[in-house]
Amino acid sequence: MSSLVRSKLFSNLRNVPLVLKPLHIRCISTSKKNRDPATVASGVPSNTECDKPKNWISYGFSESDIEEDRHVLHMTMFIGVTVLMVFGGFLLAYRPQPLGRDWAQREAFLELRRREKNGLPLIDPNYLPADKIILPTDEELGDTDIVI
Repeated sequence: MSSLVRSKLFSNLRNVPLVLKPLHIRCISTSKKNRDPATVASGVPSNTECDKPKNWISYGFSESDIEEDRHVLHMTMFIGVTVLMVFGGFLLAYRPQPLGRDWAQREAFLELRRREKNGLPLIDPNYLPADKIILPTDEELGDTDIVI
């Protein structure tokens, strides 16, 4: 049953052309050379004429030599992309942390271990002598809230 329905649906598609071309476009040839037989050039062009393209635009490294221009371009791009971007990114990713955070944390653990081993308190309450600490007087503080 479904094949009958399917055949009925697709039967109208057989009349539609596969490629739809606009009817208002006409191909007109104004040249008579396409009807002439092909001609072969009498001489083979020299290699110097074929080596340098007619409309060559320099990349800016050499105005006269195309090979040198392309070679310097490729070397510059290789060094710029590979060396600077890849190796630079590698060095940037694996550099030490800024401000020496790793070093400071390592030193703190070593100092804690030394104090525990010697039986000293972990943080000395008299780390700074009391006579060297300058605190503001009550008059200078005024109504400032002090949070401890």
